[in-house]
Formats: sequence, C-alpha cells, structure tokens
Amino acid sequence: FSSDQAFGVNVGVEDVFIGRTGLTLSGEYQTTFNGQREAYGADVHYYLRPLGSYINIAPVVGYRHLETNSYSTDGVNLGAKLLLVLSRGGAADISLTQSWVAPGTGEEVGLTTLSIGYAITRNLRISTDIQQQNAKQDKDTRLGVVLEWIP
Repeated sequence: FSSDQAFGVNVGVEDVFIGRTGLTLSGEYQTTFNGQREAYGADVHYYLRPLGSYINIAPVVGYRHLETNSYSTDGVNLGAKLLLVLSRGGAADISLTQSWVAPGTGEEVGLTTLSIGYAITRNLRISTDIQQQNAKQDKDTRLGVVLEWIP
C-alpha cells in the first residue's frame, strides 16, 4: 500500500541472469486498486562481485514510468544497488537501491528502496520493501509484502 492507504498489486521478475555475465534484468508493474498510483519499468544491474558475496554493489540502468495524483514522469532510471547477504547460503539479504528517474530534468524523481528478504524454502521467499518517491511536486511512500517463487 502507498502513503494514501491505497492497496494494490505488484508483479515482476528480479535478477534474471543474462548469460554467464554479472548482468541481470529486472522488471515490474505496480498499480493501486483505486487508480491513484501506477509504476512500471525495467532495469539492468551489473553486479561488481560474484553473487554469493556477502557485500555486492551494482550500478542500475533502465527505464521507469511513475504516475500518481500529483505528478507523472518517465524516462531513464540511473542509480546503484547495495546488496548485503546475511547468511552463507543466501537465505537472507537486505538491499538498498537509490536511483533517479529522468535525472537532470524538471520531472526528476528520486527513488529509495529498502528490501529485506528471507528464503522460506528452496523455491519460496518472502520479502518486504519500503520505497520512498521524492518528486518536486510530492512525496509518496510504498510498503510491499512480496511472495517470490524461485525456479
């Protein structure tokens, strides 16, 4: 739900590897049931260390569309992701992502996302994420509880 107490749905894929490189592709679509918020986009991450490392950093490059009652913007999404793996097998992690949509324009929006996840089983993971959108026109916060299937 978002800061206006609007409930919704979020569907996406995260960190699909592109070949045997450190490149991954992520994409998502979010909407609220009352139509007050919509967001979608795709990003490419390049992990600088091998996955499984306790600390990893990845530049983020992609496209994002954001729409609320107060503003609408879309464009290039640039930023960085910090990943902290808390368990040896990778069952628990925390990530912090800071990025900017349409950087350098009058429609620039900063996105800060904190995500905490835990693998319940080998193929099932639960996580929660908190995202703050900072635009000149307004600020919006989103809290999500995510159930992830890992193939």
